[in-house]
Amino acid sequence: MENFTEAVNNLDGIIWSMPLVILCLGVGLFLSIRLKFPQVRLIGDMVKLIAGKDEAAQKANKERGISAFQSFATTVGARVGMGNIAGIASAIYFGGPGAIFWMWIIAIIGAASAFAESALAQAFKVRNSEGVFVGGPAYYLEKGLKCKPYAIVFAIFAVLGPGILLPGVQINSLVIVFEEAFTIDHVLVGVICCALLAVVVFGSIKRIAHLAEVLTPLMCLIYILLAVVILCMHVTEIPAALAIIFQSAFGTHAIFGAVIGQAISWGVKRGIYSNEAGMGCGAIVSAAAECSHPAKQGLIQAGSIFVDTLLVGTATALIVILTGTYDVVGTDGVTLLANNTGGIEAGIKWTQYALVTSYGSGCGKLLAIIIVLFVFTSMTGYCYQAESNMSYLTKNSKVAIFVIRVIFIIAAFVGCVVDAEAIWSLGDIGYGLMGWANVIAILLLSPLAVKLLKDYEEQKKAGVDPVFDPEKFGIEDETGAWKQE
Repeated sequence: MENFTEAVNNLDGIIWSMPLVILCLGVGLFLSIRLKFPQVRLIGDMVKLIAGKDEAAQKANKERGISAFQSFATTVGARVGMGNIAGIASAIYFGGPGAIFWMWIIAIIGAASAFAESALAQAFKVRNSEGVFVGGPAYYLEKGLKCKPYAIVFAIFAVLGPGILLPGVQINSLVIVFEEAFTIDHVLVGVICCALLAVVVFGSIKRIAHLAEVLTPLMCLIYILLAVVILCMHVTEIPAALAIIFQSAFGTHAIFGAVIGQAISWGVKRGIYSNEAGMGCGAIVSAAAECSHPAKQGLIQAGSIFVDTLLVGTATALIVILTGTYDVVGTDGVTLLANNTGGIEAGIKWTQYALVTSYGSGCGKLLAIIIVLFVFTSMTGYCYQAESNMSYLTKNSKVAIFVIRVIFIIAAFVGCVVDAEAIWSLGDIGYGLMGWANVIAILLLSPLAVKLLKDYEEQKKAGVDPVFDPEKFGIEDETGAWKQE
């Protein structure tokens, strides 16, 4: 097992080397500038669209796709998972509190990447044989860049990542927190969770969407409320907590300044793990939505990035920093620059311990329940992303879809029996492969993303509810996905 973990860590280090970090930051900034920061300028439209105020879409046949809010809830549900809790802890452990600042940065500029990939996914979506919308990076790579081999490579990565490498991360953290809170055997917890998960994933995107629509607001609200109470309990310490984040981020902190490179790297890495901006994951779900214009779905997905990282991720960061439940390791990976926990393993246990010390042992059990909600919405999102791309690769083979669902459940169970370090590295590899493929793709297709946003804004300025005409952009709508009914 040690050799396996070492090999996985080495591969993770190669894929998530500084070039990928620079690529994600650079493309996010480039798109923000090219699009004139729609994630800020159009935040009013963003809120209205998330609330479901899309008149043209409401007049369309709802049986063809999921609603705007369901799309938002499904992607937030998939994103709001262990990356926002256990992932935040590992970012602080390896990169110091300054990693949180770089998570904020990748969320803010990454929202532009989320807009671009989701708008492109909508523009090139198709209607399958069952009359349901499907799409994502594989489709805009094939139809937009006219490069089928590139599309196939992404689709393979999207099956490998969400379908095989990522599920174990969620289950691993879930069994850890349950074992700590209820002293239940982790294997038993894994079996029960995987059985329940199978009931859901052997459904459809609509079942997944309805589940996310109910669970996502609930789990986010409970978790944010817990964080707000802790903030109130430590209100006088908030300025100092923010100061240590900014000082560490720019290398001016006396202790944590030594790991500024790690702060940037781990902040971006865990930020992307948290919000998936530019990875193509959100674009896959976006394509399934009923929407009158691609830019609308782009704005909705940009908003989901803010909810994920700026709200839920920041809540976790402040919980562990304000309660002093964190350690920081030096660049050698051995020497501790800060040792506050007394040896508690970095990850979900930090948040659990912080909540227990603040609210009592009962809150540890409450967190375990919240984690179940986080994990189930994340896992159902993963499964849809994997099966959507498997469908692309096999031309809608029902046998292939069944097989990837079975593999998905097995991969999830592996998370409760394999070393946590290896499991997290496997998850990083999954996102990293998708990132290399998709971030370059949206950069190459950025001129079209700019045109889509311009068309949306021109129609808004003319006083009409924007409606997309694929012919105007030279896009062939062979399956009638954009045909008004």
